[in-house]
Amino acid sequence: MPTTAASRVRGYQPAPSDALVTSRLKAAGAVLVGKTNLHEFAFGTTSGVSAFGAVRNPIDVSRSAGGSSGGSAVSVVAGMAIATIGTDTGGSIRVPAAACGIVGLKPGFGEVPRDGVVPLSSTFDHVGPLARSVADAAAVYGVLARRAVRPPAIRPLKGMRLCRLGGYMEALLEPGVRTVYEHTIERLRAGGAVITTVELPHANDIASIYLVVSLAEGAAYHAKTLERCPELYDPSVRLRVEQGRYILAEDYLRALAGCGVIREEVSAALADVEALILPGSAIAAPRLDQETITIDGEELPVRGLMLRLSQPFNLSGHPALVMPCGTTKEHLPVSLQLVGQRSNTRALLDVGATIEAAIR
Repeated sequence: MPTTAASRVRGYQPAPSDALVTSRLKAAGAVLVGKTNLHEFAFGTTSGVSAFGAVRNPIDVSRSAGGSSGGSAVSVVAGMAIATIGTDTGGSIRVPAAACGIVGLKPGFGEVPRDGVVPLSSTFDHVGPLARSVADAAAVYGVLARRAVRPPAIRPLKGMRLCRLGGYMEALLEPGVRTVYEHTIERLRAGGAVITTVELPHANDIASIYLVVSLAEGAAYHAKTLERCPELYDPSVRLRVEQGRYILAEDYLRALAGCGVIREEVSAALADVEALILPGSAIAAPRLDQETITIDGEELPVRGLMLRLSQPFNLSGHPALVMPCGTTKEHLPVSLQLVGQRSNTRALLDVGATIEAAIR
């Protein structure tokens, strides 16, 4: 089947071989029913830019399904598949999962192979499942990561130690999202969870670090096609790719060092708890034509808001899990995000299943 990355650039020729994750699913007996739409080359958060047309949210077709793996989320919500595979470079599994009200898992960095997957940024790219439940996501994760497939362990919520990420992570939340998130926190406390609060000292640097690394690495991958057929890119995607050509090596190396700082700060926040908690997305699914949203009197770009709470854990490489926790007054999904210890996605799935059972 053609591997297009939702772009006219690649044409309609099949890839030379299956991606390794696809081979593992086939070997495990999975029935593969098709490919899904996405934001062109995964360079966006809305899945509104694609050679095949925009991905629409099945809850409200005037709204975005999130991106870049928007079609992966829609196919689960629409009942086309029990689970799908997405990629996550800045939130491209978790953002669609949050926008569509399902579960999305970004495993720890390096746990799931990326062989045969069209890259965006080698430093940040992850591959993982989207599904209706934590148990379904855990089953697919086990196959992708070559781990024993077992249901996550649900245990009593009482005594579970969680850490709420405050400051930057809660500074710009859409009112409807904030209301549902605070209600979820109270439900967890009422169930006996012990919740503390911490801030990441360099959280304000996350977006700029992400931009430098992802654009530089994206430009390197696209260098040949930018020279050969730049007109085949959507203008918005082409602009972002070409921006990466002007990033200095000094800035790139400094940004990589910044990733190490964020990694240490996230690990420090996790030192005495089982998971970090924060919203899955700062906003509910925006309209497809919506470029900005006003929060606390400030007009802000949709793209930045949709990436704001997921980017940190691509920089740090920690596993992150998004699950639905309620809806806004407009009946749009709101999600909770959990972050676990590096290289211990299994433990995070156990925490996620416990919380899912408690707030269902």
